[in-house]
Amino acid sequence: MSLNIESCVTLNNGVKMPQLGMGVWQVNNTQAAQSVEWAIKHGYKAIDTAKQYGNEKGVGIGLKKGLADNHLKREDIFLTTKIYNGDQGYESTLKQFEGQLKNLQTDYVDLLLIHWPVDGTYLSAWKALEEIYRQGKARAIGVSNFNITKLQDVLKTASVKPAVNQMEFHPLCQEEDIKNFCDEQNIYLEAWSPLGSGTVLKDTRLQKIADKYNKSVAQVILRWDLQRDVITIPKSSHEARIEQNADIFDFELSDDDVNEINGFDIDKRSLWYGSFTWHGNPDGYKDSVEQWDD
Repeated sequence: MSLNIESCVTLNNGVKMPQLGMGVWQVNNTQAAQSVEWAIKHGYKAIDTAKQYGNEKGVGIGLKKGLADNHLKREDIFLTTKIYNGDQGYESTLKQFEGQLKNLQTDYVDLLLIHWPVDGTYLSAWKALEEIYRQGKARAIGVSNFNITKLQDVLKTASVKPAVNQMEFHPLCQEEDIKNFCDEQNIYLEAWSPLGSGTVLKDTRLQKIADKYNKSVAQVILRWDLQRDVITIPKSSHEARIEQNADIFDFELSDDDVNEINGFDIDKRSLWYGSFTWHGNPDGYKDSVEQWDD
């Protein structure tokens, strides 16, 4: 399987999306700007953010500087953002997305996702995404954290099929049923938290495989993602790690090792619908745009 940092998958509308990108969850605007600059410097072609992360402004600053410093154009970078849970609904989604574009310093995104399927609003939000897509302000549209039932709900009325479903996906949480359904529907699965928020990196079984290839556990997991035909967006705010996460194209996992990692799945999600107030949990997470001190 010959891959490189610019290798792309082809989405169901013909748009090409880099299979490896960088995420910026849980970093402030200053760190996000710096991380995006570093990512572009080290050859990344895809950046993933969200309004809920509270750092779209930083991503916009980093994108602008990274493009200038590396003599690139806006179309050279694949930019993803997401509709905030509290903005869902048709009119609200359309209105609030304009502010997201302004913060990102761009007049379009390459991929726009519904962040979570908020009860009662995700279908109207999907109609807004279809309108944004028709207007050319998103080159592709998709969803995040949608189970099979909620995907089926969208597909029943959609005039534009979701191109991507971004899910928590790592060796301990492989979303087998959802991935199989997405594969059948020609919807790409994209991994958020591909390194399991760091916890998976301590797995001794993965360390044994990593030692065999003289690679880190993180590099083995990201390579496994690619060989599973999953889009992956590891997050880091450290330049050395950003560079290391992209150093996964000089080796290939054997089929036996891929199959062994496939067997590690224990359906270990860190967040799911019951974690939120919008799904009836009075003690769950409330909709808020996260802010970390700059």
